[in-house]
Amino acid sequence: MCLGHSGKWVRNIVFASLTAMAASGCSTTNPYTGEEQTAKATGGALIGALAGAAIGVASSSKSDRGKGALIGAASGAALGGGIGYYMDVQEAELRKQLQSTGISVTRDGDNIILNMPNSITFGVDQTDLSVRAKRALYNVALVAKEYNKTMLNVYGFTDSTGSASYNLRLSQVRASEVSNQLMRDGVKSNRLVTKGMGEAHPIATNSSEQGRSQNRRVEIVLSPLS
Repeated sequence: MCLGHSGKWVRNIVFASLTAMAASGCSTTNPYTGEEQTAKATGGALIGALAGAAIGVASSSKSDRGKGALIGAASGAALGGGIGYYMDVQEAELRKQLQSTGISVTRDGDNIILNMPNSITFGVDQTDLSVRAKRALYNVALVAKEYNKTMLNVYGFTDSTGSASYNLRLSQVRASEVSNQLMRDGVKSNRLVTKGMGEAHPIATNSSEQGRSQNRRVEIVLSPLS
């Protein structure tokens, strides 16, 4: 397959950038997160990124080759020993897509946690997703489909009001609703794990309405595939 002038241009830019970084032997800044990384930590990722970028260019349409190179580089970095780097890129894209949606994005090691408070997802004792939540989940699905080397673990949580058995069922239904919406938006079912946690693992006190409102949530934990 001939890459054409534009494809070769993208490939050469990626090659030059990665080669310079690999040869520097010092710290470098991750272009997606702005974080400092040492050359020793990223060496394997850089080699993988180079290979992935070339594949991404070759497999993309002419108009999408620049984007294909970046996604391919991230995938190659993961295979080259840079799982953290791969998650860095995905985290940056999620933060971009989820601005002003009410969904928070936090990092825990190689896991990315999306916290969806009940204020933007479900009404009191309701299990139908709001329009606002569906729009936000569409953006989550966009990123998840591009970076497909992660699992999406969907957990539902409630406050402690009501019986434990009722809360467990409610949290399971809500988590399932979120997973179903992600599948409708194109995420494959074999990448989704869904579980209701009930009133377990509160993140705030259940003795106040403000605390209870924080505990009523759905979390999507994106974790690297083994």
